[in-house]
Amino acid sequence: MTDTTFDTLHNPTFLQACMRQATPHTPLWLMRQAGRYLPEYCATRAKAGSFMGLATNRDYATEVTLQPLERYPLDAAILFSDILTVPDAMGLGLSFAQGEGPRFASPIKTEADVAKLEVPDMAKLQYVFDAVSSIRKALTVDGKGRVPLIGFSGSPWTLACYMVEGKGSDDYRLVKTMLYSRPDLMHKMLAVNADAVAAYLNAQIDAGAQAVMIFDSWGGVLADGAFQSFSLAYTARVLAQLKRNGTDGKVVPRIVFTKGGGQWLKDMQALDCEVLGLDWTVNLAQARALVGGTENDPGKALQGNIDPNVLFAPPAAIQMEVAKVLDSFGKPYQGTGAGPSHIFNLGHGISQYTPPENVAALVEAVHSHSRKMRL
Repeated sequence: MTDTTFDTLHNPTFLQACMRQATPHTPLWLMRQAGRYLPEYCATRAKAGSFMGLATNRDYATEVTLQPLERYPLDAAILFSDILTVPDAMGLGLSFAQGEGPRFASPIKTEADVAKLEVPDMAKLQYVFDAVSSIRKALTVDGKGRVPLIGFSGSPWTLACYMVEGKGSDDYRLVKTMLYSRPDLMHKMLAVNADAVAAYLNAQIDAGAQAVMIFDSWGGVLADGAFQSFSLAYTARVLAQLKRNGTDGKVVPRIVFTKGGGQWLKDMQALDCEVLGLDWTVNLAQARALVGGTENDPGKALQGNIDPNVLFAPPAAIQMEVAKVLDSFGKPYQGTGAGPSHIFNLGHGISQYTPPENVAALVEAVHSHSRKMRL
């Protein structure tokens, strides 16, 4: 029997919303909530010497994961790590230059490169699992967790984009060249990636992650048809292998976020996950009608989806935009069973230039407006 009581948490609202249960307010967390917009994060990163120095050190990763929770009453913590740890463990050589994005020393270029790929030994990623366990311990107060901890990975397709391009890309020329000219190679790589991501997320669950999220950050760059074959199918392959329960017996909800994927919501409804994340281009009311389900029809919980650039506006404007998002989703389900539910988030990661005080205004606006909606 799957346990969905979440009685080991002081604030279980995020997990309750994931499972389409009623909550006293709309829970909120932010993609990249531990990041460069926080001066305390920048100070810890300076001590660590580099991004990877931060991510691979259990104590630093724990410290920065908790920093936003010390500032703001957020409803979930997310592991501080990177989506590219898995291909790094495959031997591609991940690095981050100051002020630049990720880069691989040995990108995948040839058939021989693809043939060598295999699911990495999870011992190479032990630093991630140690961080998960450490964060769970640090979140424990009076025998209960303050808020739940989210683990995550990049999707098989998103990992493949970085693995072939060797870094971020504007046109995805190299990875799409392989996709169209040698789809067999792309499918081989994606199969390895999917099995590696599943093993990685299962190890995070074993270490204490209470929900897991798959970031399909570049799914939206694919053509219709290609998305279903090269992204969605391999996300489904990951989900099919994931553990349903944590070490405490509680259900572990699964979230899938495809940036730019709004046009494929009906396709994504078939995924074996509890939550679909949405970027800011999607109308929440329409998404709810399409995949949000009803009291009698289990649909997906929805996560999102304010434009991160709203956080550069003054507090009054932030409050207005928050109300628009919450009102667009509509009145959340308030019954005792399962029904349409919403988790507030940004439509993508928070900008490093965001004023920290504006995040405080956002959190306060979400909690206060969503409480009023439930009266």
